[in-house]
Amino acid sequence: MIETQLMAPEAIFGQIAEHQHEQVVFCHDHETGLKAIIGIHNTVLGPALGGTRMWHYASDMEALNDVLRLSRGMTYKAAISGLNLGGGKAVIIGDAKTLKTEALLRKFGRFVKNLNGKYITAEDVNMTTKDMEYIRMETKHVAGLPESMGGSGDPSPVTAYGTYMGMKAAAKKAFGSESLTGKTIGVQGVGHVGTYLLEHLQKEGAKLIVTDYYEDRAHEAAARFGATAVGLDEIYDQQMDIYSPCALGATLNDDTISRLKCQVVAGCANNQLEVENQHGPELVRRGIVYAPDFLINAGGLINVYSEVVGTSRQGALTQTEKIYDFTLQVLAKAEEEGSHPQAAAIKQAKERIASVGKVKSTY
Repeated sequence: MIETQLMAPEAIFGQIAEHQHEQVVFCHDHETGLKAIIGIHNTVLGPALGGTRMWHYASDMEALNDVLRLSRGMTYKAAISGLNLGGGKAVIIGDAKTLKTEALLRKFGRFVKNLNGKYITAEDVNMTTKDMEYIRMETKHVAGLPESMGGSGDPSPVTAYGTYMGMKAAAKKAFGSESLTGKTIGVQGVGHVGTYLLEHLQKEGAKLIVTDYYEDRAHEAAARFGATAVGLDEIYDQQMDIYSPCALGATLNDDTISRLKCQVVAGCANNQLEVENQHGPELVRRGIVYAPDFLINAGGLINVYSEVVGTSRQGALTQTEKIYDFTLQVLAKAEEEGSHPQAAAIKQAKERIASVGKVKSTY
């Protein structure tokens, strides 16, 4: 009865209408235990490409909300990065440590195959290149495959590199210099991408504070990078120059923003602002420079796009470096328009989609 109330049809279509999605696919298989949702937001620019994450959601509606927000962000990420891709994302509901199996992943691959190329998947939270190998056994519509299979490999290093570029651009805006040497940076989330980001920050001589949902992982990162580990909720109260959210979304909200003691927010997590048009302006009001999440974390998408179109890894890195200039442009545009960076970035992405949509209006 509770599930019926949570997933009432009017609630589902209300969510889909709010985010303006083209298609949402619910995938279920009793034998493997698969419960997944694929969200396809917009395919004007090309097929929807976006990773699959596996997470133990509190409810099915929470999973739906996550996949809708994530796939919408992928549309804007591709558009603002100049890629000929649409926005899509998938979530598999369940604990990856206990429920992820070859059979479950291959069954998910069958559902992806049935979309006939409209959605291309890749890895995201709690997914690996090995998992992509299993999915590839059932569908060709998968990217982020190991380099040994002709793929682009793990996109995490490129995501981290782009975030690093965006962070330096935001630092240039806030401090007058892109240098991160001596800056205190709090990194929330030290998984694959967060760890690669820490490597860049350590090399530049930043002072690091780390936290993670898994406490042991935070302490391991602290030992490796000479950082200070703090509790998951304590990160917001630290005296730091830059806060870098690199875990799940919505960490910038009514509770946390008022606690931040920083001048820059720049991280690789998706959907960092719980309510974009409320918390984006609030950061501006508090004098905090915000680097739009879908702009600076686009390196991973750029990397897997290179796999889809057959360009080189070096080409992907060169394209990712441009995130620095794109970030400065968006920050300047937001200031010029009296807006906030997230809104300015979304506006720019929508303008490209609308423009290309005119080209595709005829067969």
